[in-house]
Amino acid sequence: DEETVEEILDTVHSDNTSILTYNDENSLSCVISIAYYNAMKEYTKFRELPTGKGFADIVYLPKKNSDKPAMIVELMYDKSAYGAIAQIKDKKYDGMIITGAPVEQMDFEQVDYWDELCKIMDYAKENVFSTLFLCWGSFAGLYHYYNVPKYPLASKMSGIFMNERCVAGEPLLRGFDDTFPIPQSRHTTLKKEDILKCKDLCILAESAEAGVTIVKSKDNRQIFMTGHLEYDTLTLAEEYYRDINKGMKVPLPKNYFPTNNVNIMPTSYWRATAHLFYSNWLNYYVYQATPFNFI
Repeated sequence: DEETVEEILDTVHSDNTSILTYNDENSLSCVISIAYYNAMKEYTKFRELPTGKGFADIVYLPKKNSDKPAMIVELMYDKSAYGAIAQIKDKKYDGMIITGAPVEQMDFEQVDYWDELCKIMDYAKENVFSTLFLCWGSFAGLYHYYNVPKYPLASKMSGIFMNERCVAGEPLLRGFDDTFPIPQSRHTTLKKEDILKCKDLCILAESAEAGVTIVKSKDNRQIFMTGHLEYDTLTLAEEYYRDINKGMKVPLPKNYFPTNNVNIMPTSYWRATAHLFYSNWLNYYVYQATPFNFI
């Protein structure tokens, strides 16, 4: 809990810092590094990470396949945690990613942190130039901003599904093949007619099996993708084994294991698409589009 973390940090601070440099930022940074030394098994640490306007003092990003949350540390002498949070909120950012969570079978309002997430999405609308929403994050964003509902599937959608572009000349899909793969791992879906009713949204890609997969706001400030181009080669396999070991009845991921044999190692055939997608987003909708006076 918070008090325990506070006590540990205070002990490390007292035991490892000279009284002459007790409140020096470098000393405080070293205290964090020592206190979270074992966290390096789960995290990659960054000092002074660029954050649009300014820098984050210390950022811990979870390593691949870690279920830990990201951590941002702002070093604030003689100020409260609320002061650090306010300092983060006072900044503007060129890009943000809101990702998924295993809560998609719940109504949005039933999710414990829904109110907090709504505040983050409201903040992003005003203070982030382009926000990318992934998987459950895309459903949450479409519901919050545009009142687009999600619909439960009869069984989990898992596997690699081929997609076709719905518009020509879209920068986000520049360099894409005529059909391209996107990994999916979800229990809910969207209905095309709901999105078409919204004049501020544009469908960029859809799949015969997976339905609508990529949507954007017409001002390019919000990108919604129902799938997981960021998945590594074995992520779907690890999810499948995890669910089976929990006694869950989940289908074999489609178009993934060779000959549908779980004992044969799958191979990635979506990596090039993933690199193009994220490069295009960062290039065309973040760096090239963000005005200098925005951040």
